[in-house]
Amino acid sequence: MTQAWIAKLRDLKVMPVIQIDNADDAVPLAKVLVENGLPAAEITFRTAAAAESIRRIREAFPEILLCAGTVLTKEQVDAAIEAGADFVISPGFNPTTVKYCIENNIKMIPGVNNPSLVEQALELGVTALKFFPAEASGGINMLKALTGPYGQIELMPTGGVNPQNLLDYLTIPQVVACGGTWIAPTAAINAHDWDSIARNVREAVKLTQQ
Repeated sequence: MTQAWIAKLRDLKVMPVIQIDNADDAVPLAKVLVENGLPAAEITFRTAAAAESIRRIREAFPEILLCAGTVLTKEQVDAAIEAGADFVISPGFNPTTVKYCIENNIKMIPGVNNPSLVEQALELGVTALKFFPAEASGGINMLKALTGPYGQIELMPTGGVNPQNLLDYLTIPQVVACGGTWIAPTAAINAHDWDSIARNVREAVKLTQQ
């Protein structure tokens, strides 16, 4: 797969996974990400502020690679894309949502964590997949086992990935990027602790450049 958005993910190596409680915090947060070398954000649909946060980030930073996470329904897909998301990500593999995205030419990375779900994805022609929850599903060993028979898949492990194991995941050729929930914790966003988030961003970027 050589789509531009997948290539961007591979260049970035880390996708900050972010839960925003107040849309007013979206642009200041995006500014920290961009200015510290990681122009990407996965805004999760775990709060009512998600769509508006995506909209504000897209307007302020058109160049950022912006996606919607925890997308569970067709309605959320529509809301995310209308707000300006480049693609959507789901924690699991819902055939209804995946088919809706395919039919409407919407880029999607659905979640899988076992061979049966990988085969369901391949049956629909989907090869870009989220490995979730990564550590709880067997981590590096499980990923290596999965990529043996399914060499054509491209993966974004998320869930339990941290600075200590990030590079281990990235050594697997099929891993294009890892979802990073540690980069911008919700508590730090709510406290407007932009300095600590900036440090996390810089450390993540430095790690991936080793």
